Amino acid sequence: MATTNFTSVEEYIASFPDDVQAILQKVRQTIRAAVPDPGEKISYQIPTITLDGKSLLYFSGWKAHISVYPIPPLDDALAQEITPYRSGKGTLKFPLDRPIPYDLITRLTQAFVTARATST
Repeated sequence: MATTNFTSVEEYIASFPDDVQAILQKVRQTIRAAVPDPGEKISYQIPTITLDGKSLLYFSGWKAHISVYPIPPLDDALAQEITPYRSGKGTLKFPLDRPIPYDLITRLTQAFVTARATST
């Protein structure tokens, strides 16, 4: 990925090799499918999915992994399931050399949507 000021999620994703672009597009679609009326923007120079105009979830590509942040409030079972992907307090890293757990990303996104709904 070249260092640049991205103006769109498409531009960000296009800055990666084709194989990583495909994964980023699927992560994007997975998150958007779990958010009612999702929006998106670039924030902190990475793709950001929004709900009601407010940032909900970020994702990014790296040389060896895809990251999703932050981590939403989780029940014990889901918290246990994400343990192998935790990197620091609020980041999940999904290695590119292993299958991406898109179903887990869906459930994390749903947890975020639920947390947002109960906090408003």
